[in-house]
Amino acid sequence: MTSKFHYDLIALVIFAIVIAFGVPALMNYDGFELNTFARYLALAIASMALALSWGTAGLLNLGQAATFGMGSYAMAMHLKLRASDGLPDFMGWNNVSELPLIWVPFESLAFTLLAGLLIPAFIGGLTAVFMFRARIAGVFVAIITLAFLVAFQLLVINQQGMTGGQNGLTGLAQLSLPGWTVDPYSTGFYYLVAGCLTVALAIGVYLTHSKFGLILRAIREDADRTRFFGYNVATYQTAIFCLSAALAGWAGMLYTMVLEFASPTYMGVSFSLAIVIWCAVGGRESVIAAALGAIIVNMLEGRLSDVFVEGWHLMLGVIFVLVVMFMPRGIYGVITETAKRLHHPKRRHRKTDLQSSSTKQLETGQES
Repeated sequence: MTSKFHYDLIALVIFAIVIAFGVPALMNYDGFELNTFARYLALAIASMALALSWGTAGLLNLGQAATFGMGSYAMAMHLKLRASDGLPDFMGWNNVSELPLIWVPFESLAFTLLAGLLIPAFIGGLTAVFMFRARIAGVFVAIITLAFLVAFQLLVINQQGMTGGQNGLTGLAQLSLPGWTVDPYSTGFYYLVAGCLTVALAIGVYLTHSKFGLILRAIREDADRTRFFGYNVATYQTAIFCLSAALAGWAGMLYTMVLEFASPTYMGVSFSLAIVIWCAVGGRESVIAAALGAIIVNMLEGRLSDVFVEGWHLMLGVIFVLVVMFMPRGIYGVITETAKRLHHPKRRHRKTDLQSSSTKQLETGQES
């Protein structure tokens, strides 16, 4: 591991300390405020999951909201069954007389937790195999994943008797763990979400600095050249796509617990594009920066909507345009460039030749 890995570890530790101690103290351990910030942390997992596929492997997934929604609905189905005496109420309204077979396994919490991770990973894997074995790349990946997102959202809305349709799943019970009923407005729940984010970031940091991450970066820079080295490019792309989908499902499960309902709007195009924006603002080259971008943007959105009730969308849009124009690599790019200038004040920094760096490291067998 290189010095960059050590810097990321330090950043991860600082980030974890801030969200574990600084944020709750700043908010005076207020339940409502902690619940709001827990929502930001859950969305940060979705953002860092996209950074793994987009920033590391160069695979822009515009359908990230679909796998997020799968995790969300998996948790919502379990909590809805716990809140219902037999058949969920919306099924009776839609003339469904018997619990559908697909709902039955979600009575088990263990199955629900596994399904919230494995179903998104499986669906993401199927999509990835279809794309990458055909060597589809670039903008076509974004188009295909966006089309899948739209189709999946329409499927969920049309199956009203099984999914609640446009209304989604509401009236959920609180999650019950052994010896603990999870109150989304409690300090304990906040630490649960913060702990999940920290674990997800630790996984992301380790993978991006491992040989696996090095190969993914080489694929991002020149897939054909990496293929000539003997690596199965499609396998690596599929693996990172599955992992990103699983993390998005994890975020979706937490998000449902925060808001206490699930909605097909979580699978909308606007929500999926919002995840891309969070990742871009923070910096897709770093999972920590991508998570930070999600937190900052959502906090800013909340503050602007309170102050400027009518025009906050316009103001937020202007901010995003300015970020794209003057911070193309996001917050992470600003920090790294500033650090370079401070370290070499008299040296003119040229643009790094990324195409040669990772592939040369593959030739020499070094890790990034």
